[in-house]
Amino acid sequence: MTPPVTAPVRPRLALAGSIVGAMIVALDGSVLFVAQPSIQRDLTASLAQVQWTSTAYLLAVASLLVLAGRLGDRFGHTRLLLIGSLGFGAASAGIAVAPSVGWVIALRAVQGVFGALLQPATLALLRQVYPPHRLGLPVALRTSAIGVAAAAGPLLGGFLVAQCGWRSVFVVNVPIALLIGLFCLAARVPEDAAVRSPRRRPEVGGALLLAVALALLVNALAEVELHGWADRRTVGGLLCSAAVTVVLVRHERRSRNPLIPAAVARSVPVTASMAMLLFSASGMFGALFVSTYFLQYALGLAPLDSALRALPMTALMIVGAPVAARVLRMLGARTTALGGALLVVLGIGWLAGTGSGTGPVAMGAAFALLGAGYATVMVTATGTVVGDAPPGYAGVVGGLKQTAVNIGPVLGIAVAAGLLPAAGGVRAEQWEGAMSTALLVLAATAALALVPAALLPGARTGQPPGDTGRGRPEKAAPCLTSPSEV
Repeated sequence: MTPPVTAPVRPRLALAGSIVGAMIVALDGSVLFVAQPSIQRDLTASLAQVQWTSTAYLLAVASLLVLAGRLGDRFGHTRLLLIGSLGFGAASAGIAVAPSVGWVIALRAVQGVFGALLQPATLALLRQVYPPHRLGLPVALRTSAIGVAAAAGPLLGGFLVAQCGWRSVFVVNVPIALLIGLFCLAARVPEDAAVRSPRRRPEVGGALLLAVALALLVNALAEVELHGWADRRTVGGLLCSAAVTVVLVRHERRSRNPLIPAAVARSVPVTASMAMLLFSASGMFGALFVSTYFLQYALGLAPLDSALRALPMTALMIVGAPVAARVLRMLGARTTALGGALLVVLGIGWLAGTGSGTGPVAMGAAFALLGAGYATVMVTATGTVVGDAPPGYAGVVGGLKQTAVNIGPVLGIAVAAGLLPAAGGVRAEQWEGAMSTALLVLAATAALALVPAALLPGARTGQPPGDTGRGRPEKAAPCLTSPSEV
């Protein structure tokens, strides 16, 4: 019997789908901050309700990412990316016509569910069409695109809100989501072995326990800015999260088919990458939080002026990602990660030494150092997760990676928010003292990333296996058992 003829995979379209999928999430998060004041005025909402438009989304995303990656391992990541992007667009359209803030909050949670489906899949699609040793450039392009989206978000959001109203920032997601769907279909990425071969389903109990533990953790950290670390709600939330985590660990050890397989839990490169991302993201986004308050509250700069001060960080993230991919290929993950983590620490430390008398050039240089370091960490961690994920479990690994990226900023902002009230008034001298203290603590937090970075693999010698077709991608990753090994 003649085997069916399959259409050739189109790696560039798959790469485009992955990049646009990552960008829509970054863009949506950055434009929302600009739109929130208008949402509050238009829908007569309280400040707490407006904050929940962000928190509801974050809770849904953070609690479901690992499960989404596991589902992608079983049912195919191209399919999950298609469903996630179309659902994300549909929820955005619903928010654009929402009659009340309650509807906005509920639909933001729905948007978070579909955002959780598409995020691990954007990485999985790359692994499905590129062999591990040729993933450096695609990962770097994806990281640069996220930087572009994050930088363009406030500008695009400000323009749309001013010209068309806050609802327009959600309408713009709809055509982007449809574009991702077209890329998924046109790329012709075949179903992989994970879909064709029977596999036990992950136990629902483990998925629910993980979702509850992460939701409690994220909610407790998000409330620190309002209530502080010593408040009973914060302490209670953290203790409940820890208790559920203990139950989850015991459940996973006894399960015959755990949500987080033993091969993933025992993988040093994967777990080290997660920890490195968590600490680096905590330091960087906490530093951005502190710096934004200092520039606007202490120095009295307008939001646009304060954003321009931090623009070198975005520029170095965009430019630095492809450079980091080259360095990673030459020096290996361990050296590259240590260098990137050290740059993040030095950038935050430099910001801690700035004050009201610091010029924009010196402050911009500190932000540039921070951006270059974080881009290096992101490229290294993502490349390591993509290349070293245990066969067949890259979806859950991709979900863990995205979870670290989502929880890290919440932790960093919680640490910063707990230290900023010491400033007391609004005088620049008082803010300088509080800012320096907070940034030094955040630099110490980021320095913890050096420990897992040292555990990553060193440089690999010799020609990578299968490096035979230099001008073209190899057949859809013959060495893989899952398209989502990202």
